[in-house]
Amino acid sequence: MSITPERKSELIKEYAIKDGDTGSPEVQIAILSERIKNLTDHFKGHKKDNHSRRGLLKMVSQRRRLLDYTKVSDDARYKSIIERLGLRR
Repeated sequence: MSITPERKSELIKEYAIKDGDTGSPEVQIAILSERIKNLTDHFKGHKKDNHSRRGLLKMVSQRRRLLDYTKVSDDARYKSIIERLGLRR
């Protein structure tokens, strides 16, 4: 359900704005999107896992807040991250 450290470092390298960047909204959104995707796949086989479903909802709302913040602060960055991750909005 969680992502491997190797995959996380790949995401950080791919979405980082500068070297050593782990806290920018783009990186955080990318990591959350990967975790959401993994949990969604988990629920296809475990339909009654309601405890993890609550965590999924928290992650989705956290990603939504980060996307809203990015949209308000810089619309071009928002459109770029939406397009790169393939999110619909």
